[in-house]
Amino acid sequence: MNALRQPSLGFGLGLRPTHYEALLGEQRGAVDWLEALTENYLGLGGAPLRHLERLREHYPLVLHGVSLSIGSSDALDVDYLRQVRALAERFEARWISDHLCWTGIDGINVHDLLPVPFTLEALDHIARRIERVQEILGQRLLIENVSSYVTFAHDEMTEHEFIRELVQRSDCLLLLDVNNVYVSSVNHGFDPLAYLDAMPADRIQQVHLAGHSRRGPYLVDTHDAPVPEPVWTLYRETLRRCGPVATMIERDDDIPPLEQLVAELSRARSICAGLDAKAA
Repeated sequence: MNALRQPSLGFGLGLRPTHYEALLGEQRGAVDWLEALTENYLGLGGAPLRHLERLREHYPLVLHGVSLSIGSSDALDVDYLRQVRALAERFEARWISDHLCWTGIDGINVHDLLPVPFTLEALDHIARRIERVQEILGQRLLIENVSSYVTFAHDEMTEHEFIRELVQRSDCLLLLDVNNVYVSSVNHGFDPLAYLDAMPADRIQQVHLAGHSRRGPYLVDTHDAPVPEPVWTLYRETLRRCGPVATMIERDDDIPPLEQLVAELSRARSICAGLDAKAA
């Protein structure tokens, strides 16, 4: 674990089964790389793994998990982590990511990404767990900021202060979800640019872009709509701070044809190219 951030993979998409054939057919090569949801491909075989075998012949892959529960007080699931490592090695995944959250307690999975308290006790606990995870995986983990809708009365620091200290202590990398930064900034009334300024630019390995929905006074990270204008604006500000970084769009509901997502992804390319041209 000597180098920090790997070179950018370019512009990719979250892999969804409805797009398997298009990615291997008429749209092959329209995206630079794919992010596979880890839990969809754990196991000994079956159709999902056969599809992934075909796709990796044409696209670099990364793994993105939802079951690590790094913020839980339950013991780490070492068997799960060894399966993730085996999957990553089999498909030559460029990196592995999961979320800064907890998903259950006492062995019960609530199937949601629940926020952690921003306290020194939680910081020490999660940093130690990330170090152990990285030992098992044999590589740095990317940790993703989640959207949130409540805060803890006993928080001792802001989210961006917590994340900045966490990645330094644990020597992990960051998957910066720009949509989640925007959603949480609206829900909690903080300045998203101050959040970006606090992020360690040299540890931002990947960026997520997505859409959200409004539910009363709150924004909800629903991944069911195109990337909205405020998120595009924040993405541009992200690149100004960290430079070109692997970028992808997540879409989990109301999924459109692949060509629509490819067209949307072209905007991310244009933003990055425009900033590069100004820098030159």
